[in-house]
Amino acid sequence: MFPMVTGVMNYGQQTVRAARYIGQSFMITLSHANRLPVTIQYPYEKLITSERFRGRIHFEFDKCIACEVCVRVCPIDLPVIDWKLETNIRKKRLLNYSIDFGICIFCGNCVEYCPTNCLSMTEEYELSTYDRHELNYNQIALGRLPMSVIDDYTIRTILNSPKKNK
Repeated sequence: MFPMVTGVMNYGQQTVRAARYIGQSFMITLSHANRLPVTIQYPYEKLITSERFRGRIHFEFDKCIACEVCVRVCPIDLPVIDWKLETNIRKKRLLNYSIDFGICIFCGNCVEYCPTNCLSMTEEYELSTYDRHELNYNQIALGRLPMSVIDDYTIRTILNSPKKNK
């Protein structure tokens, strides 16, 4: 008779424990129900990027002295620089500068080590295309400044870190 009583008691304890776990799970679900949504409606809403965001590289052709420091510090030797040595003035003249963003890892070394600050990171992150060859930007495409998310009146901007209401 005692084994039957202990079996019923164990069953009762397991039932209470299972009900407690279900109740705890339900309370967690209810606590998440009153939170604000994390997702955004992307084409119409965009996050404001942080100050140190590493997006597409902006290049200023007039400032570049063709020193090739950016190529030397790049972990994948990515920027392609064509230059010609002007013998009469003993300086390099930049002919072409291009970066393939399909290969770029956006590490920012080229921007950090550029002695003339002709390279800078922008907040542009929409680089997707259907053809990977369109990601190879020359000095003309690199020289275009992107439109700021804050200045675009067609898009509702959302801050990266949500504010807490007090």
